[in-house]
Amino acid sequence: MFKAILFDLDGTLLNIDMDIFLQHYFKKMARLAPDYGLNDSQKLIAQVWKSTEIMIANRDPAISNEDAFMSDFFAAGDFPEKSTREFFDDYYDRAFPLLHNLCQSHALVPGMIESLLAASKKVVIATNPVFPIKAIRHRLDWAGIGHFPYDLITSYEVMHFCKPHPEYYREISDMIGVPPEQCLMVGNDREEDLTAGSIGMKTYLVEDGLIDRGSNLVPDWQGSLSQLAAFLEEL
Repeated sequence: MFKAILFDLDGTLLNIDMDIFLQHYFKKMARLAPDYGLNDSQKLIAQVWKSTEIMIANRDPAISNEDAFMSDFFAAGDFPEKSTREFFDDYYDRAFPLLHNLCQSHALVPGMIESLLAASKKVVIATNPVFPIKAIRHRLDWAGIGHFPYDLITSYEVMHFCKPHPEYYREISDMIGVPPEQCLMVGNDREEDLTAGSIGMKTYLVEDGLIDRGSNLVPDWQGSLSQLAAFLEEL
């Protein structure tokens, strides 16, 4: 029925409260920043938020998400590029992994991924590509599924659009060579994940950790994570 299964990561495959997570994410960023001469941590964090918003809004297919973020971040000239890029690299190498205690893995998830790969399904980690691949790899490890050979992980280095833009899902379809009609998008965010249906993908809304901001988008299927596992097993 489906050749490719796309999975959201945060709140779907990994149990995480992003509001709490981001509070600690920025606290650790602020602590490390002075080591690289970035002494105004409030200004740094404000610029990260602003540049992230610019990146999410970008819909230029010629500009990667990473380039959209970095070009806006450094445009004002408030941060030295060389040392700031080194700071970001070091942050994701040393500080970001310390956030693992804010997340919990789901016992069902590794077996679910393993079964799909054994059935020759293409598996995509369709997380909103606002993070570098380093950060996503860490979170996959926290979920107990970092070792699997995914067909695509949507990081900000390789993608040119973000959720909830339909172009994000179209780009995935093109990159893995599977028509939208043969893809299933699985996620817990009604707005961001169900947008996949607008280009012809089928959607499954995971009710565990559901995020619903009032969108009127309706999934093709929905249920708990355990119900999802049974649903995928039938495929």
